Amino acid sequence: MRKEQSGSSRSSRKVAERAFYVLDSYALFAYFEDEEGANIVADLIKRTAENVSLFLSLINFGEVAYITERERGPQQAVRLLEDIRLLPITLSRIDEERVIAAAHIKACYPVSYADAFAIALAEELGATAVTGDPEFKKVESMIPVLWLREV
Repeated sequence: MRKEQSGSSRSSRKVAERAFYVLDSYALFAYFEDEEGANIVADLIKRTAENVSLFLSLINFGEVAYITERERGPQQAVRLLEDIRLLPITLSRIDEERVIAAAHIKACYPVSYADAFAIALAEELGATAVTGDPEFKKVESMIPVLWLREV
């Protein structure tokens, strides 16, 4: 898993426009458990070699950890986190600015705190959120959403 880089470097070569996507825990569980929408996530992962950049908030990474540990035990959680780290996904660290942005989203919209971090990251990056979580319906006016299933 790549770490988020600060700053940007520009090349003299013209680079194809990259599409940015933020995965939430729903998207990762769909992918790893071969649920509805897994093919969409798999396609995005494949396209990272071309013109797609995938991001995951550290808070959502933790959400995957606690849900997996609660449902399947700590060893399964460790294994799943290792598998996620092998994917071409940038793990986005949390700073004070994003905490405040997520808190504002949580205050204004009836979404979970973890979802607020995915939404804040998508808004910050100008990215599309990838999910099947119906809570994201409430923020479609704020960020684009790629739905993994009909909600």
